[in-house]
Amino acid sequence: MAIHLYKTSTPSTRNGAVDSQVKSNPRNNLIYGQHRCGKGRNARGIITAGHRGGGHKRLYSKIDFRRNEKNIYGRIVTIEYDPNRNAYICLIHYGDGEKRYILHPRGAIIGDTIVSGTEVPIKMGNALPLSAISSSTSRKPYALEEACTVWEGVLIDQKDESTSTDMPLGTAIHNIEITLGKGGQLARAAGAVAKLIAKEGKSAALKLPSGEVRLISKNCSATVGQVGNVGVNQKSLGRAGSKCWLGKRPVVRGVVMNPVDHPHGGGEGRAPIGYGRTTGIEPAHGGFTIHCLDPLGYIRPPLATKLQNKKIEISTINHLFLSYLNYEDTNEETRGINFQTIFYYIEN
Repeated sequence: MAIHLYKTSTPSTRNGAVDSQVKSNPRNNLIYGQHRCGKGRNARGIITAGHRGGGHKRLYSKIDFRRNEKNIYGRIVTIEYDPNRNAYICLIHYGDGEKRYILHPRGAIIGDTIVSGTEVPIKMGNALPLSAISSSTSRKPYALEEACTVWEGVLIDQKDESTSTDMPLGTAIHNIEITLGKGGQLARAAGAVAKLIAKEGKSAALKLPSGEVRLISKNCSATVGQVGNVGVNQKSLGRAGSKCWLGKRPVVRGVVMNPVDHPHGGGEGRAPIGYGRTTGIEPAHGGFTIHCLDPLGYIRPPLATKLQNKKIEISTINHLFLSYLNYEDTNEETRGINFQTIFYYIEN
């Protein structure tokens, strides 16, 4: 979908950028209400995910992640907005009268046809097992009994479709199953795409959007192509109220809070966060405050945490560090030994 820029007619539309989408009413038999509880709280009512709450009331659309309508062609009728995910969904009318929602593949438009099965053409939006995705195969291409099919008075010519069943390694896929028959669980967000990089034995190696390479059974299915709405991160809501409709609360800086609310809170005026320099043998708040072992440097808390996890006495490190900073000691050999000992404690 394209990004629609608003004219600056009001302050709320200044710098606003949203998606231009096809507006349509959802199917009543495919949506149902849901009770949104928690909103960032756990079972005890404690905030575990901040800045969440409120938002517009939502209806949940039932998405077909399993794609178990085998060898039945379907046509994309609508492309709709789903408030429960950042990707669009599209309504599919199958040839047997079934109607389902699926994730909108990138580049799919209204009127395109899709199908799922073990011997289906390698085409965007089609779902097939990972075992069918290969650079070389002897399977015959899937063919319909009739060249054309009519749904609701619309003639769909299947002869123009690609009947190739050969897919080279590295092809983009999404909506990938982890457990056979459970439905797609990987690469479902807007713009998400994974790649099939290798197949060996009963497993297939996939490179996920995070960069992780995971082995999955070749019997699990996946959908060809990339999830649509790749420009979701280019949207500019334009005003705070639009963000509140999404259930996102304002984000407040820690330095303007009280000490009881945040470690950075408190103080008079623009106070620093409170990490001081290391003075003497005792470390400052949070541990050491020196990053580099330099006489003019500072030690940060992660270094002290690393030493504490290794069960190294901080007093020992302090003693060696102060010996290194002792400029009255003109023996360069002694100072060099202390410096090497400090790095030995840190690196090992």
